[in-house]
Amino acid sequence: MINSTEIFSGKILIVDDQHANILLLQQMLSYAGYTSISSTTIPAEVNALHAAEHYDLILLDLQMPGMDGFEVMEKLKDIEPEGYLPVLVVTAQPNHKLHALEVGAKDFISKPFELSEVLARVRNFLEVRLLHKKLTEYNGLLEQKVLERTAELRESNLETLFTLTRAVEYKDEDIGTHVQRISECTRVLGQLLDQDDDFNRMIFLASPLHDVGKIGIPDHILLKPGALTPEEWQIMKQHTTVGASILGNRKSPLLIMGAEIALNHHERWDGSGYPNGIENDVIPISARIMNICDIYDALRSIRPYKPALSHLQALDIISNGDGRTQPEQFDPIILDTFKMHHLAFQEIFDEYGVIE
Repeated sequence: MINSTEIFSGKILIVDDQHANILLLQQMLSYAGYTSISSTTIPAEVNALHAAEHYDLILLDLQMPGMDGFEVMEKLKDIEPEGYLPVLVVTAQPNHKLHALEVGAKDFISKPFELSEVLARVRNFLEVRLLHKKLTEYNGLLEQKVLERTAELRESNLETLFTLTRAVEYKDEDIGTHVQRISECTRVLGQLLDQDDDFNRMIFLASPLHDVGKIGIPDHILLKPGALTPEEWQIMKQHTTVGASILGNRKSPLLIMGAEIALNHHERWDGSGYPNGIENDVIPISARIMNICDIYDALRSIRPYKPALSHLQALDIISNGDGRTQPEQFDPIILDTFKMHHLAFQEIFDEYGVIE
């Protein structure tokens, strides 16, 4: 609620080209107890004055030379939030009253002035205006609270994702730098492919979850220093479906993308991948981007069964094949983009390094 002190402290501006009218209104309002009253006889000044002072009420004469009250109200719409004009027009013309209300005025006072009408309309106006301001401020606080709560939830979700990623670190000591490189590579490749900002932010956060399913792979297979047997390889490939199961059936767009990457990042454009052997653009674009980034990073990294390759060696294998990896396994547009901008991926790998 609005109390009398707030009403009588409301900031009032009187706009009239006649000093006598201003003086009369000032006397009426001061007598009633209003304490913050300003005035001007120059209508062109109203916009600047209101922008600086944010009046709660503008008593505006409609018939003034040079710039009438209707023009003043049009100018005020440029600076008043949501077009709410704190204007109470002053007029002796009955036909002007309806027009003034139609263009944004909230009420009117008739000339010649009658004390009881002036005081009643001013008080009612200020009470509504101050309530409106309080409501606007309250809505602003609510919006801020919603933003803060949304940020807290987002932070909580990210912590959950990073906890899942760290859980995989216990299985593979290089995963820490690997996921950093993967995040950067997938985001940069998404940008180069003209994906929108939301997609690029999402893949930056979701791509580190691609191997979360390795939590379910036995250590003697995951960390085996030599080649896997066919039986062991079948178990290893299950990390895609395990990861999708961990992340799937969620409403979060981030987890939805994480699940599709986890399931499909070993699928190949030519249909020779796993777990489902899907091909072409049936494979989600997030997984197609992840696939080439993951292979580049694997080629550059030391493994128990292989040494790290140089950037140019990895680029040659991705571009021309080596028997195990072939260019037809990649989305041709993504492959061409990767090759055209290959130095960007070298820079990412060099920046984040690799654990020896």
